[in-house]
Amino acid sequence: QVHLVESGGGLVQAGGSLRLSCAASGRTFSLNAMGWFRQAPGKEREFVTTITAGGGLTYYADSVKGRFTISRDNAKNTVYLQMNSLKPEDTAIYYCAAGRDITTVPTDYAYWGQGTQVTVSS
Repeated sequence: QVHLVESGGGLVQAGGSLRLSCAASGRTFSLNAMGWFRQAPGKEREFVTTITAGGGLTYYADSVKGRFTISRDNAKNTVYLQMNSLKPEDTAIYYCAAGRDITTVPTDYAYWGQGTQVTVSS
């Protein structure tokens, strides 16, 4: 069992930066791949990025590649999402998720946080 809690969301102007954190409880955190997803109003949840259990491999959606960076600190049971050059279209609720393997499919992740709101003003 893994319990996830996101933090770090907020309101930022276009071009600005935010860093999201996802704190995990449970001894198996270091064994889980972690992902970030987002959901804007009226839209389906979409993949943002994912990282392997050891942190050695990452994968990004084309829409955030070069602007967002995922990382993890297994000693702190935390995964991060550094978001730079934010755009209004990045506005969404951001969720972290834990699963067995890196994948872009939401249903492949077994555990989810409650989400944190990110709003980018133009």
